[in-house]
Amino acid sequence: MTIRKLIIAGALAFTASGAALAWQAAPQSPAVQEAHSRLLPLQGGQNFRDLGGYRTRDGRTVRWGVLFRSGAMNGLMPTDFAYLGKLGIRTVCDFRSTQERNAAPVRWPGNMTPKILADDYRMDMAGLDFSNAAGWTGEQARAAMASSYPRILEQFNGQYRRMFEQLLAGHVPLAFNCSAGKDRTGVAAALILTALDVPRETVVEDYLLSNRYFDPKKAVVGDGAAMQAWSKLPPQVLQALTGVDRSYIEAVFRVIDAHPGGAKGYLRDRLGLGRTELARLRQRYTE
Repeated sequence: MTIRKLIIAGALAFTASGAALAWQAAPQSPAVQEAHSRLLPLQGGQNFRDLGGYRTRDGRTVRWGVLFRSGAMNGLMPTDFAYLGKLGIRTVCDFRSTQERNAAPVRWPGNMTPKILADDYRMDMAGLDFSNAAGWTGEQARAAMASSYPRILEQFNGQYRRMFEQLLAGHVPLAFNCSAGKDRTGVAAALILTALDVPRETVVEDYLLSNRYFDPKKAVVGDGAAMQAWSKLPPQVLQALTGVDRSYIEAVFRVIDAHPGGAKGYLRDRLGLGRTELARLRQRYTE
């Protein structure tokens, strides 16, 4: 089985007998000092975080309890659903592929199922070729991941636009997720925080929190052959593939900054967020 097939199968984790990664904690800047309360207390949650509390450039604060980012929710327990029910989550934007959703279905209790938005597509790891990953260095793996991020930005543009449409319509609290809650979800969170005028470095720090809160032991893995192939990857390559690095999200910001008009132009032209829409988002989701 190729490494590409392994990852498509959802194996964004170590094998059960593999060594754990030495995760790098995100910087303890004022922007993320409240990170301990940012992670939701869910027994079966995966990287499930509140985007509230971040300061914007004009001194406002992103509202708590309305914008949530997460990994796959298939591990949620009855007590977790009860907790989320108290939060009143109305909308979930699930960025996972058809195969990922089928492999790890989420069974919300019938009386509290939110509106779930998802597209049917086949995951291609943003065009990455992992056939030679076993021979990569950590630097090569990080470079490969960084090169894939601009394609994530493009491939999921339609789903990101739809997410913003839900936010503009006030269909919140809203949660958005992929499998690990770090790549597709990380780009989505960066776009939301940028639209809310949160400083760039704060956005990057929120992105890097996945190194602390993504739990590979909770990830859906493939069959025995897939797990065996995954276990043969060098530790530095595993860390690059299952973690996050600022170079990944900076590759997204290079695309955004190069757009005519920079971030404002990108939000307007690619996501339908002109001056009026941005003002509405900031009025609704900052205080």
